[in-house]
Amino acid sequence: MQIKELKIYSSHLKEQTHFYTNVLGLTVVKHTEKNVVFQMGKSMLNIEYKPKTTPYHFAINIPSNKEIEALQWVKSKVDILMNGSQEIQDFEFWNAKAIYFYDSDQNIVELIARKNLNNSSEQKFDTNQLIEISEIGLPTKNIEKEFIQLNNITGIEIYDGDFDRFCAIGDENGLFICINKTIKDWFPTNNKAFSSDFEIKLTEKGKTYRITYKNEKIQMIEG
Repeated sequence: MQIKELKIYSSHLKEQTHFYTNVLGLTVVKHTEKNVVFQMGKSMLNIEYKPKTTPYHFAINIPSNKEIEALQWVKSKVDILMNGSQEIQDFEFWNAKAIYFYDSDQNIVELIARKNLNNSSEQKFDTNQLIEISEIGLPTKNIEKEFIQLNNITGIEIYDGDFDRFCAIGDENGLFICINKTIKDWFPTNNKAFSSDFEIKLTEKGKTYRITYKNEKIQMIEG
């Protein structure tokens, strides 16, 4: 699964525009009074204004050998979100290492080096090493319902987890991170997980889909 575009919402569009342009150094593809679109490797991040919003969690793939350089790069710009004293989180069961930080909306942003992808780079780590958006959090009260809907629309399967507490749906290039928000919060901060509206354009097995998650309901957008 490849995430081509992720649309999230912000009540502080000016601050988010400044963060992703001037702090992270992303290229602006489109900028209007109501939204701003950034190029993020193979993906686009579309942030649209909405008067009332709640935070998100999403992840970005980086080269499989760059977590240490990425940590220094992030630390030069923002504070790291740590788990105890650990700045780099080791997910042995996924063969991956991750770094977390907040953007200006208190969205939990993750840079993740997935060793299985074998996408190492010899280039110095900078904004150009952000390969693609690889995860979007989908907190819910019913993980099984969300999986069935996503599977029916796109055919994507479970990557890891179950229907009780946590379920990653898709593959290492693109995942829906479904958590049961009644019993689990976001790692590593234990921030409350909100069912924040989003829209996503993805490709799976050569087909393109546009899906919305709105008012805790998944729907496919036709056309």
